[in-house]
Amino acid sequence: MSPYSRPVLLLLCGLLLLTVSIAVLNTLVPLWLTHAQLPTWQVGVVSSSYFTGNLVGTLVAGKLIKRIGFTRSYHLACLLFALATMSMALSLDFWSWIGGRFFAGVGCAWIWVIVESALLRSGNLSNRGQLLAAYMMVYYLGTVTGQLLLGMVSTELLHVLPWVTAIVMAAMLPMLFARVNHQEEDEPQRASVWLMLKRRGARLGINGCVISGMVLGSLYGLMPLYLAHQGMSDANVGYWMALLVSSGIAGQWPIGRLADRYGRLLVLRIQVFVIILASIAMLGNYAMAPTLFILGCAGFTLYPVAMSWACEKVLPHELVAINQTLLMSYTVGSLLGPSMTSLLMQRYSDRLLFVMIAIVALVYLVMLLRKPDRHHTPLAAA
Repeated sequence: MSPYSRPVLLLLCGLLLLTVSIAVLNTLVPLWLTHAQLPTWQVGVVSSSYFTGNLVGTLVAGKLIKRIGFTRSYHLACLLFALATMSMALSLDFWSWIGGRFFAGVGCAWIWVIVESALLRSGNLSNRGQLLAAYMMVYYLGTVTGQLLLGMVSTELLHVLPWVTAIVMAAMLPMLFARVNHQEEDEPQRASVWLMLKRRGARLGINGCVISGMVLGSLYGLMPLYLAHQGMSDANVGYWMALLVSSGIAGQWPIGRLADRYGRLLVLRIQVFVIILASIAMLGNYAMAPTLFILGCAGFTLYPVAMSWACEKVLPHELVAINQTLLMSYTVGSLLGPSMTSLLMQRYSDRLLFVMIAIVALVYLVMLLRKPDRHHTPLAAA
C-alpha cells in the first residue's frame, strides 16, 4: 500500500505553499533591514527572534495538538503566521520587527511539528523513511521556488507582504479536505520532551539537530547579508540562495539511501567532514558555485539524517514528543548560530560566517568519532 494517502498529499501541498512564503521572508527580512541601515547586530537579533519563536512554538505544539487536533492546529498556525507577516508592514521599527518575527517563528514551529508528526503517524516502520524524504523534498522545493521568485518580482516591502500573506492563507485550503487522525485516548502515557532529552540512544541525533540548526540558521539568516556586502543585488542574492538550497534537494535521496544502506553514523561523519572542507574553501572565494553547492548538499541533509537516527529509537506514541525535542534542538542551534556569528561578523569580518560553521561542524565531528559504532540495522534492511 502506498504511503502517499490523500491526507498526506494534501498536507504536503499545504507545506509547499507555506515554505515558499517562509523562504521569501527569510531572505528578504535581512535585506530590508540592511537597506534601512540597521547595524549588523540588529539584523542578527531580528533573525534570532524568529528562531526564538520557533523554540517557544515547539515547546507548546504538543499540548496544542493534544487539545484541538492536527487539522485545527494547522489552521491556527497558518493564521498566526499570516498575521505576524502583515504586521511588518506597519513599521520598520526594530522592536516591532522583533515581535513580528517572533510570532511568525511560533507559527512556523507549530506547522513543522504538526506536519512532521502527522506524516510519521500516517506511516509505519517500512515507509516512514519515504515520507520523511518526501517531506524534506517538498520543503526544499518550496524554498528554492521562493528564492527564484525574488528575481521575478519586486522585492519592495509593501509589494511583497500582500502576496506572501495570500499564499499563507491559500495553504490553509488543502487541509479543509483532509482529515488527520488524532491521538488515541488509550495510548500509553504520553512522553515528554524532557524524557526524550534523557534518551541515551537518541542523544547523537539530538546533538546533530543542534549543530544543524547552528549551520542552517547562520546560512539562512546571514548568508544574504554576506552576499549583499559583496555588492550583489537582491535578485542575485536570491539566485545564490536558490543554488544553496537546490543542492539540498539534490542530496536528499542519495544521502538518504546511503544512510539506509551503510548506516547513519558513517554518513553523518562524512557529511560533517564535507561541511568543514566546504566552509574552508568559501574563505578563499574560490569556485564559489560548486563550493556553495557542496556546502548546501552536506548542510541541508544533516537534519533529516540526524532526525532519522533519533526517531528510530522511540515508540510510535512518542513520535510527537521526539519531533518536538528534535525541532527544539534545531531551533536552539538556530538561535545561537546567527546571534553569535553576527556579532563576530560586525566586529571582525564577514568571513567569520564560514569560520563559525567550520568550528561547530568540527565539534560535532569529534562527538561522532568518539561515539561507539552501535548503529542498529538500517530501517530498509529491517
